[in-house]
Amino acid sequence: MGFYFAQLLTGLANASSLFLIASGLSIIFGVTRVVNFAHGSLYMLGAYIAYTLVTTLPGVVGFWTGVLLAAVATALIGAVIEILILRRIYNSPELFQLVATFGVVLVVQDVALHVWGSEDLLGPRAPLLDRAVRIFGEPIPEYDLALIVIGPVVLGLIWLLFQRTRWGILVRAATQDREMVGALGVNQRFLFTSAFMVGSFLAGLGGALQVPRESVNLLMDLNIIGEAFVVVVIGGMGSVTGAFVAAVIISVANAFGVLVFPQISLILPFLVMAIVLIVRPYGLFGTPASAHGATVPEAPLRALPPAGAALFAVAVVAAAMLPMFDDGFLLVLAIDLLVAMLFAASLHFLMGIGGMVSFGHAAYFGLGAYAAALAVKALGLPMLAAMAFAPVVAALGALVFGWFCVRLSGVYLAMLTLAAAQILWGVTFQWQGVTGGDDGILGVWPARWASDRTVYFYLALVLCGAGILVIRRIAHSPFGYVLRGGRDSAPRAEAIGIDLRTHQWLGFILAGALAGVAGAVFAFSKGSVFPDTLAIGQSVDGLIMVLLGGVQSLLGPLFGAAAFVLIEDWVTRLDYWRAIFGGIILAIVLLAPDGIAGFLGRAVALVRPGRTA
Repeated sequence: MGFYFAQLLTGLANASSLFLIASGLSIIFGVTRVVNFAHGSLYMLGAYIAYTLVTTLPGVVGFWTGVLLAAVATALIGAVIEILILRRIYNSPELFQLVATFGVVLVVQDVALHVWGSEDLLGPRAPLLDRAVRIFGEPIPEYDLALIVIGPVVLGLIWLLFQRTRWGILVRAATQDREMVGALGVNQRFLFTSAFMVGSFLAGLGGALQVPRESVNLLMDLNIIGEAFVVVVIGGMGSVTGAFVAAVIISVANAFGVLVFPQISLILPFLVMAIVLIVRPYGLFGTPASAHGATVPEAPLRALPPAGAALFAVAVVAAAMLPMFDDGFLLVLAIDLLVAMLFAASLHFLMGIGGMVSFGHAAYFGLGAYAAALAVKALGLPMLAAMAFAPVVAALGALVFGWFCVRLSGVYLAMLTLAAAQILWGVTFQWQGVTGGDDGILGVWPARWASDRTVYFYLALVLCGAGILVIRRIAHSPFGYVLRGGRDSAPRAEAIGIDLRTHQWLGFILAGALAGVAGAVFAFSKGSVFPDTLAIGQSVDGLIMVLLGGVQSLLGPLFGAAAFVLIEDWVTRLDYWRAIFGGIILAIVLLAPDGIAGFLGRAVALVRPGRTA
């Protein structure tokens, strides 16, 4: 009995810590509709600043003063980020917001590296709370008991702030109908900045309170942000009470789940989120209005003009001639580029054509890679048969996950795709006997006839090129027009008798199959497959490629993939490459939101008025 009660208290202490960061994330989204991936960076900064202060200020007063000052400093940093960056993208789609805030994550990581170094920092225990008390015979840290109290106290203070102040009433009104609040003459800039500061304060407070519990390190941001998003989505975007309830559910379930099945800790939060979203599409306390961030009108896709088609043909011919000039590094880079192009094009088909934002497209890329690897290593199939097997498995995965995902929309759809990818990643990481776990599957080399790098390059060119052409052909087919019609106005599409959900489901399957082709080509080009092919980072890479190239152009993902691969290859050789890469991402989001394709289109329009690229 005592052991299980101790597990319950541990879960409640973790719930309080998780609630602090999730409540701030929920407040920010509720008011600004920004999908703030950088919230984990604010949490990390709160921990680093608190470490500096509590190791400098003496005694009990010094410790708690340092914790509060760290939260205040984080709030001020959040205000700077909001004013300089986020204020410019409030009317942008979720994709722009996610990628922009991911750029902030990269910059903050290198700033923290420069200021505090790469070593883990161990903070002091909280004065007067550095011992354990026995409850039912089990030792319980006093600090955990303090956290169990702090969580509900903060929830109560947030409730008072929202219910008993004019500012809180305006925030609640903005959560329900942001446009109406602006129409009534409320200063939205002040409201958004202040809400972002409150959310940043809570993130910083959550990070600061973790200093006595865990080491402060550069991975804190990415380790916490996924779980924080899960809590916010389960509770309902914009609902602080929902965030508290969801944090308790996740933390307590995890505390007891590890006793029954220790490996489940990696996927349990995402599994719970998937179940909740299937049963309640807007979370426990969410509303339909909370599903969507900003929406912008999409420009119609146009057929490639003759000049553009000629340039595209020249590019293909130049690619085919590449082995004549290099048979080493450039060919390896070119294969990576072809894989990235097909992966980005498949994601763009889902998002740009179908209007379904996916934060977990890596699931189908990884399924294709693992299917090809296992077909060779476990089933003994030849390479071409394995490559044909890969898109079938990826399509089956998309068929299953897509059936659930297309029933949602906006942020909830995006988060369910993330949950699917994370569940697959967790299974792959833990299923040592089949997938090799974190050791991956090695020795996945091309067949003897394709072992020459030049031959494999031509094979990759044919497969990836064919996949890209299929996407382009379907985009301009009646099926593609239906998807675009549903993207622009789902009610109108359904009103004229279109079964939009079925069309979106089929689009999901097609995008998954083509991503699986890219995964198979990738697996044989690298000779191995690891779980990171299904990880969040792979999905974010795809989102960045689409954004770099331009969401409103079929050529956009191709330009974006090429730019991403080349920039990454160059930047990663430099010191503080994350900050440089993050700066490039922010510059593109802020200065050229229509991407490389949009820039080229404007350039063509200047030279030849009335024509677009």
